[in-house]
Amino acid sequence: MKKDEMLCDCEVIHSEIVNAVKKRMPEENELYDLSDFFKILGDSTRAKIIWALDESEMCVCDLAVLLGMTKSAISHQLSTLRQENLVKNRREGKVVYYSLADDHIKQIFEKGLEHIREKFEDE
Repeated sequence: MKKDEMLCDCEVIHSEIVNAVKKRMPEENELYDLSDFFKILGDSTRAKIIWALDESEMCVCDLAVLLGMTKSAISHQLSTLRQENLVKNRREGKVVYYSLADDHIKQIFEKGLEHIREKFEDE
């Protein structure tokens, strides 16, 4: 599609549609928080951690080995994910296990991955 084909060439405003959508539009602060949420997932290391935790509950040591990173680096990323309520942890003796915070995170991540995989199938 050419650039000029993507531009609307009319002067008509469909006010009934604009008004209906405007009434349903989330509050500005919600959209800001949503944007921040997706920024957190925008880091490939955090995406790898989310993917791993989507597969199984894991401890820092396991994640470090899996991703070929230091425990310190993994802990730093987990801290960010925990602050944003994307992961949760539980202690079992000296070991702290991490998992996804809830099914919403799992669904969002899996849908995003599905979208990316479809994109490459179409190419």
